[in-house]
Amino acid sequence: MRIHVEYDRCEGHGLCTEQAPQLFSLDDDAALTYHAEGSDVPDDQQVRARAAIASCPVAALRETT
Repeated sequence: MRIHVEYDRCEGHGLCTEQAPQLFSLDDDAALTYHAEGSDVPDDQQVRARAAIASCPVAALRETT
């Protein structure tokens, strides 16, 4: 699985970082960093990744194949 991030939609709520801290982080300006950009989400992080997608209140994250 891969995740597409719409950075322009992200409002920096940080819910994804709570659900999947190994995949997402926010900097001091609440700008999102996605640590698996351009690659598949590791198998052991897929459940957390889907929880992060579901938690985003502005739908800035979506699963792709």
